[in-house]
Amino acid sequence: MSPDVCHSPAVCFLLGLPRSGTTLLTHLLQQHPDIVAPPEPWLMLALEAFGMVDQRHPAGASLIQAAISEFLSRIDRTIVSRAFADAVYGQYLAAAGKRIFIDKTPRYWMVLDFLDSLYPEAPRIILIRNPYAIAASMKSTWGIPLLSASCPSAIASCLADLFLGLPTPAIASCFADLVLGLPTLAAHCGRRHTQIVHYEQLVARPDEEIRRVIAGLGYDPTCTALATVEQTDYLSSASFGDRKIREKKEIDECSVRTWQTELSVEEMQVVTDLIGAELLMELGYEAELRYAQQAGVVDRGRATTEGYRQLFRACSDLRGGTGRASFSISADGGDLNSVVQQAEENSAFASLHSIVREAQRLAEPKMEENLRLVHSVAAQLEQVLTAPNADRPARQDTTSVRDATIDTLRAMSPGSSRSSSLRTSSEPQV
Repeated sequence: MSPDVCHSPAVCFLLGLPRSGTTLLTHLLQQHPDIVAPPEPWLMLALEAFGMVDQRHPAGASLIQAAISEFLSRIDRTIVSRAFADAVYGQYLAAAGKRIFIDKTPRYWMVLDFLDSLYPEAPRIILIRNPYAIAASMKSTWGIPLLSASCPSAIASCLADLFLGLPTPAIASCFADLVLGLPTLAAHCGRRHTQIVHYEQLVARPDEEIRRVIAGLGYDPTCTALATVEQTDYLSSASFGDRKIREKKEIDECSVRTWQTELSVEEMQVVTDLIGAELLMELGYEAELRYAQQAGVVDRGRATTEGYRQLFRACSDLRGGTGRASFSISADGGDLNSVVQQAEENSAFASLHSIVREAQRLAEPKMEENLRLVHSVAAQLEQVLTAPNADRPARQDTTSVRDATIDTLRAMSPGSSRSSSLRTSSEPQV
């Protein structure tokens, strides 16, 4: 059953990887009087994950998960999710007095199928930028390691956290953006009602590009102001969006070439391995690839890139039984072993399965250490709570011990089957 779109608010989705210039493009677009584009709503990611419950919920995560799954199985989630999103977008548009809402959230590449099911008719804008420049920006802005010596160990450490069910580390998400996000967006470029914007053309001819995009959305391009980076104060109070554009006085093309000095040859090699020469050329960055090769980068072939992709796909499929396409991972030992088995059986994994083994090696001691620490603190807490009334100093320490217990539990793996031993007897099994 399709959602009713007759009275839906006008919504456009702006897609692009983090550090690709989506904040700049959004800022320039919303200078048009009909457009509102707040910094990164992340609404579709939250809706796609609706029904997933934090394992630390005091009411009992397993009970809530079972109940909500049973209840939602009797309704059309697409219609309900669309109705909620329409209400949110509609209220925001009404409050702003605008006609179209542009939802710019870079990591929507993770939920494109869900997005298409909810808003099949909505226009899309995909911003493409030189992958070397994106990686250089991730390195300089977020400190993402790109050296070949640290890259595998960094990935292994991230996967260990993912196997433990810990929140997705920023570094793992950045690698996923490059390894999975870029080919996903590239495959989406041929979709109907989709406009493609190249960052390099945007900064070279901002007025021309903005007018072209606005006309493609069906609005009068002559109503927009000249493309400038002025009036960006709204970003100072926002938690998301690239605030670096507030430091700029004008749009310039310097950011197009800085990657050549910010990345070493070894780092260019890592980016080439993660993304692949084929995709670089498909996206129109053959000249950039040629520059990297002249500097000493070698095309290691499709198998290397495909190995990284399959590694991250395997991890993204470990979703704790939700059956959704998010990059939130909660795996038990069996899931971890399945990833290792895939790494060993697939020839494309031949040079990468050691990374998965390293992740397994890192995950196991951390899990055991967490469990030992929690049991120790829990025992101390029980001893304090059962101490005689006269033991006032011990009772004064109860709060600090309790807080230590909570902090330790939060550091544990919520998805680990071993953590079930810590479940209180008052929580029934479902």
